[in-house]
Amino acid sequence: MTTKTQSLLKPLKRIEQGLDAIIQPLVFAGMAALIGVITLQIVSRVMFSAVGWTEEVARFLLVWITFFAGTLAFQRGRHIAVTFAVDALPVRLRQAARIAGTLAVLAFMVALVVIGYRYMQVQSFQKSASLRLSMTYVYSVIPLCAAVMSWYAFVDLLELLIDGERREESVP
Repeated sequence: MTTKTQSLLKPLKRIEQGLDAIIQPLVFAGMAALIGVITLQIVSRVMFSAVGWTEEVARFLLVWITFFAGTLAFQRGRHIAVTFAVDALPVRLRQAARIAGTLAVLAFMVALVVIGYRYMQVQSFQKSASLRLSMTYVYSVIPLCAAVMSWYAFVDLLELLIDGERREESVP
């Protein structure tokens, strides 16, 4: 990688690391909260009368954890991928296929940001049953995580366009 491309990608990678530094503890805290809420739910049902809001909070936490953990998995390339066909291609076609795939992911994520935002707005009048929380907050995770994944896909696309061949040669 040349110095010019390093200087272009370095701040983008720093932003990715910053997002990762925010999302990772958020997922951890969400998991800890989910364990606490479910434990409270079990203990209250066995020992006392059930606490009504625990089921709803657990459901919302699970949704948020799923989206944020999916974002982390996306950034680390941990989602399920079938790559044997692309890996069998010659280097130039492999690079073109990866660029096309990354463009498709980027387009999907941008569409999900728009659709998720619209859905969030449509559901803004609805309140949750126990907490009376606006469902806008619950559904806001969709466009938020899609926007972060769009950023990750954009950086991946730039990496492929700028330094694709070298990256291809270094892949085992």
